[in-house]
Amino acid sequence: MAEGTSSLDDQLSQRFIELDPSGYFLIKLDAEAGELVAEHYSNDLDERGRATDPETGEVLACRGGGPRKPSTSFRGRTAKELGIALTEADGTRPVSRLDHALYLGRELQKAEACLKAGVAYTQD
Repeated sequence: MAEGTSSLDDQLSQRFIELDPSGYFLIKLDAEAGELVAEHYSNDLDERGRATDPETGEVLACRGGGPRKPSTSFRGRTAKELGIALTEADGTRPVSRLDHALYLGRELQKAEACLKAGVAYTQD
């Protein structure tokens, strides 16, 4: 990353982010299958814009929360293949906000690079 770009990226990461009412994704690698995996989790939003469990109404913890089951899972060999599945597939599209789609595109590109390099991937 070019000098100064890192601090700009850090600043942009600190801005307020409105959550996607359609839910959120956890992106993982399945190195054995050579695939990227995007697990979609549904959520509701409370009056303060916080993600809540649709079944219990409890605010979802960012870290350390109990295990949840994804509502659906998407798989692909490349970021492009998986991105198309998330945004162009027939049926319900699990992404309703443009900023969320852009974020997912960035994360899928990083995950694909990690898969190709054989290194661990951590979602931002």
